Amino acid sequence: MKLFKCLFYFSLWMYVSIAVGQTTSVAVASNMKDAFTEIYTAFKVNRKSDVRVVYGSSGNFATQILNGAPFNIFIAADEQFPLELYRQGKTMDSGKVYALGKLALIAGKASDIKLTNDKAELARVIAKANKIAIAKPELAPYGKAAIEYLKAEGLWDQAKAKLVYGDNVGAATMFVATGAADVGFTALSLAQSPQIAKETRYLQVSEGLYEPIKQRMVVIKDAPQEAIDLYQFMQSPKARDILLKHGYSLPK
Repeated sequence: MKLFKCLFYFSLWMYVSIAVGQTTSVAVASNMKDAFTEIYTAFKVNRKSDVRVVYGSSGNFATQILNGAPFNIFIAADEQFPLELYRQGKTMDSGKVYALGKLALIAGKASDIKLTNDKAELARVIAKANKIAIAKPELAPYGKAAIEYLKAEGLWDQAKAKLVYGDNVGAATMFVATGAADVGFTALSLAQSPQIAKETRYLQVSEGLYEPIKQRMVVIKDAPQEAIDLYQFMQSPKARDILLKHGYSLPK
């Protein structure tokens, strides 16, 4: 009887392990939430698909994958973190740059803050703001780009004491949308999303004032076929059209 129970629970454990192993898990940078939701909807048309999607910061995901988190695809907001996983032997190859991100400045619609690329007016915006939201630069490429932009415009010393940091660019964006911060820096794709556009106004800032945001994706070793199919679909004309619609540029 004991042997039977042992065999039963072993078989059950094996079944659960196999079932979990067959589920594709995707780590997606938070700036990609709206775009990836639409891409995945297109991917699963005419196919049975069961993908677990988690949104967050690229830096946190890279650390989790290095420590054995069971993700199969990493769709990042930059190149640094995916390439580090490749150097550490965690990925099938070096992956692909699938999109070029753009930085935007946002302010709440209820505020009287005027968004402009004019340097003198921007200095007045920074002076007037009590809190300026950005993503943590060590975790999120859009936070790093925001700091590069402020320094390039000569506004870093004026702004740095007012910065409040979100763990990812989605969190930083919500600081402004909810009124917790007066202005903030976010991804253009998020600034254009219907949910955020209801509460904020945005301005795309000059792309020449921060390093290009090359968003790379990689497949983690031993990924199931569905993960590889999704990775390939991310490079399809349909997915590229969706990325363009959501404010990204495409790599050449």
